[in-house]
Amino acid sequence: METLDKGAVDAVAALAKQSGSQLLSVSVPKAIPGLPPFVPVLVHPETGKVTGLYDQLAPWRTSPERKAGTANVATLESFVNLVNHHKQADSAIFAATDWQKPSLTAVIDYHGKETPDNGKHRVHYQFPLSEEWKAWLAINCKGMPQLAFAEFIENRIEDLSSPSDKEMEDYEAMFASKVGFPNEIVQMSRGLQINVENRIKQVVKLQSGESQILFEEDHKTATGQPLVIPGVFILQIAPFFQGDAARIPVRLRYRKSDGNLIWFCEMYRPDKYITEHVRADLDAAAKATELPKYEGSPEMSGGSSL
Repeated sequence: METLDKGAVDAVAALAKQSGSQLLSVSVPKAIPGLPPFVPVLVHPETGKVTGLYDQLAPWRTSPERKAGTANVATLESFVNLVNHHKQADSAIFAATDWQKPSLTAVIDYHGKETPDNGKHRVHYQFPLSEEWKAWLAINCKGMPQLAFAEFIENRIEDLSSPSDKEMEDYEAMFASKVGFPNEIVQMSRGLQINVENRIKQVVKLQSGESQILFEEDHKTATGQPLVIPGVFILQIAPFFQGDAARIPVRLRYRKSDGNLIWFCEMYRPDKYITEHVRADLDAAAKATELPKYEGSPEMSGGSSL
């Protein structure tokens, strides 16, 4: 509660006298932080009923007692500008580096070193994940039937990229698998679409790190040429909307189930790309606002209890 100034107290005292009530000042022990040295109350002389002035005066406010609420901004620039507009001496910025839901949150009325505050006024920036990133994230490490996987690859052809010589050398050594080129991945997906009704006849692991899959139709002789399956391919997509593209290796796996294949795409260390970006933007925001920065989340908003 805010401390009433002398003019306000005198005005209330005059009104109390007219109504037959008496205005008293109750001293507050210093041991209770966050309260003024005295609290004015009205005491009815006949009933002895005590009424706090805060509830009586609050409906007549022409402006809020304090700033509260969370502003959600759409860009890092707006985040910095709004924080600079409201910041106080003890304001602070927190970064959530969760790679699936990265964000920045500024707590304007954050606790001081010695004095607690309310923590109810905040500015929040949810990093806008790109549509292509969300598409690959939706299937990451999740099993897909053969036809659904083939159709997904066909629909996301523009996200595939040819590996550089260095990437081929590094990833083939790291994953012990051949790194596929976009045309190989596309040919594979189309071969899977053709053989969607067929059963697996044989799966062979080649010395090159590829897998060779042969299909049979109605348990008869194998039809067509065997499909060659790379173990890794490269994505070039921007994790954030209108952001810079990142090159991300994806492991391609499969599992036999009742004569059919279940496919899995596993993005390698997707958290790395998100975390690095969030930390860079956290540093930039802290520098632009001249506020302290932390990785994590602030306390739940609300005042401390007595």
